[in-house]
Amino acid sequence: MQLRFVGKDPESGDHGCPAVWVDEKTQDLVIQGVKADAETLARTVQDSPLPDHEGVIRLPQRMIPLVREALNVAKPQ
Repeated sequence: MQLRFVGKDPESGDHGCPAVWVDEKTQDLVIQGVKADAETLARTVQDSPLPDHEGVIRLPQRMIPLVREALNVAKPQ
């Protein structure tokens, strides 16, 4: 697997979270983030059931530029 690192939260300091990558083969986004709290999780499952193999993460607003950059790196097929 070849992941292209796009960037991490500029306010994370020496910590690595949150961060964004693009899988260069599949063009999938790979996102590391803080696990959503119970209240957020309870609200999200009202709209979309959460299987055991999935999770809900929260990215701070300041990560939007990095997510946009990752979307630009990932080429639609």
